[in-house]
Amino acid sequence: MKSIKEILYDHCQQFVEERLNRIHHRMNSIQESLTSETKSTAGDKHETGRAMLQLEREKTGVQLSEAKKLNEILSKVDISSNSSVAHLGSLVTTSTGNYFLSISVGEIIIDKVAYFAIGINTPIGKMLLGKTVGARFLFNGKNVVIEHID
Repeated sequence: MKSIKEILYDHCQQFVEERLNRIHHRMNSIQESLTSETKSTAGDKHETGRAMLQLEREKTGVQLSEAKKLNEILSKVDISSNSSVAHLGSLVTTSTGNYFLSISVGEIIIDKVAYFAIGINTPIGKMLLGKTVGARFLFNGKNVVIEHID
């Protein structure tokens, strides 16, 4: 049976794969549209259409780059390492919630328990990183206590 960390990691992996697939599909669609624009009528309408598609392709390229960065960060997540210090790959239980330090995916529900997959560069991620069990800090006006690190 998979551990909670393995399930969370798999969910993050699936999130990135789906995002990459959507972006690749969008890029192919834009390329097909550009090809068909080339074969259609000439003139101002044609040039405007091509310019819009080029902008869309550039925007999609930026999204692809961001998704690849997420994939790269995820490849550095080590869920097998158990440390008493919160690090990339840790599952941190606090008085206010459960956090999986990996990439920002958001809330993941497992067996009716909410976990938040967050990046270490997020505000709460920065607060948790490097902390140990019993550490206390103030976040969004709430006192937070780290109860467990896995």
